[in-house]
Amino acid sequence: MKGGNVFRVKGKHFLYTLMVLIFMTIFCWSFEMKPLLTALLSTEDQFPLPISDVLPVTPGISDGSVEREDPPTQHSLHEETGETVDVHSMDVAGESSTDKLSSEIEDDGPSSSSATKKVCDYAKGRWIRDNRHPLYSGFKCKQWLSEMWACRLTQRPDFSYESFKWQPEDCKMPEFVSSEFLKRMQDKTIAFVGDSLGRQQFQSLMCMVTGGKESPDVEAVGFKYGFVTPPGGARPSGWAFRFPGTNTTILYHWSSCLCDLETLNKTDPKSNVAMHLDRPPSFLREFLDRIDVLVLNTGHHWNRGKINANHWVMHVGGKPNTDRKLAAVGNAKNFTIYSVVKWLDSQLPKHPQLKVFFRTISPRHFFNGEWNTGGSCENTTPLARGNQVLDDESSDPTAAGATRGTAVNLLDITALSQLRDEGHISRYSIKASQGIQDCLHWCLPGVPDTWNEILATQL
Repeated sequence: MKGGNVFRVKGKHFLYTLMVLIFMTIFCWSFEMKPLLTALLSTEDQFPLPISDVLPVTPGISDGSVEREDPPTQHSLHEETGETVDVHSMDVAGESSTDKLSSEIEDDGPSSSSATKKVCDYAKGRWIRDNRHPLYSGFKCKQWLSEMWACRLTQRPDFSYESFKWQPEDCKMPEFVSSEFLKRMQDKTIAFVGDSLGRQQFQSLMCMVTGGKESPDVEAVGFKYGFVTPPGGARPSGWAFRFPGTNTTILYHWSSCLCDLETLNKTDPKSNVAMHLDRPPSFLREFLDRIDVLVLNTGHHWNRGKINANHWVMHVGGKPNTDRKLAAVGNAKNFTIYSVVKWLDSQLPKHPQLKVFFRTISPRHFFNGEWNTGGSCENTTPLARGNQVLDDESSDPTAAGATRGTAVNLLDITALSQLRDEGHISRYSIKASQGIQDCLHWCLPGVPDTWNEILATQL
């Protein structure tokens, strides 16, 4: 019995010793494979979620602010002819899109926070009154500004809309100084390609750069880009001007649909015109290597009436389109925007000097009717609809979706312009007709100047 007890005691000691050795072996092995701290952490602690996933969501709208919304399908005043225009904003990709903006990095100095740099979203911010605006005189910029857009030359009695500046939420936007801008754009060409809202932005920049003053030294060089008035035409397909002091060229080319238009029978004035939805305008294919900054826009010319009146026939892959879904005007517009952005993105590696911006759609403000049914925009109180944009999503999901994931930048001006219904030409146009108002185009100086201030900052 005593011998048996001795063996049982020794057996227990041996078992305890063996267990301790096994535990120490496992512990040492774990310590060698990874630090002690991580060996004791859970899987969730070892692989934390990105910071963006745990930050609180910023509310999209508050008092005195506007949320960037998808522009509804509606009719607008045709830029040149006064025809009815469908404005569609359906995203071909069928998903909500966040806007991809060219970012500005600011150094905030020493801080106890983990990050000292911020990415600026120029589309978020507020309108503030600024006595340094306007940047030029609507009376004096006659060399570059069309009379129909110079509201100072009309019977309009108030001009308070001229004295506002856009202030981005998370960064400073420096004052526009024409001499500094031209110096930065030395030996460069800036091209606006789009519809008449693009032409307004072009004329705005010309007035901003010259200060609205007569500039006899500026050279007209449109002939170098094929800008000539065709026989029987009212105007050329574009304008180009060169500033000899810095060898800077600023130009505009008319392309309301941003796709290639090809007359099928050049001997027949009533010939059908192939509207190649998957081809960029021939102007871009020919002159892209001569452009340093390209700003595109489209939107208000996509309507069935305009397409039929111009004898445009949709083509894809070099053949008439047979896809009934794509034949819908809104779908065709979206398809074209995605196509031209994709093509430009593919060209950027071949043109390292080129920076491309796609400008979002400019909003319209017809109230109580359409342009031809008594619709008006007679409000003269600035910012009656609020003064802030706080939402993170673009109000133009098609443009935002097309540029997302590409090297093409989004110039997002829709929501901030939506707040400025008092800035339209309204009933004060030079050729104003009774009962017809222009609530699509803007008075200049005016809102398009802000588009260019943001563009200059992003450059």
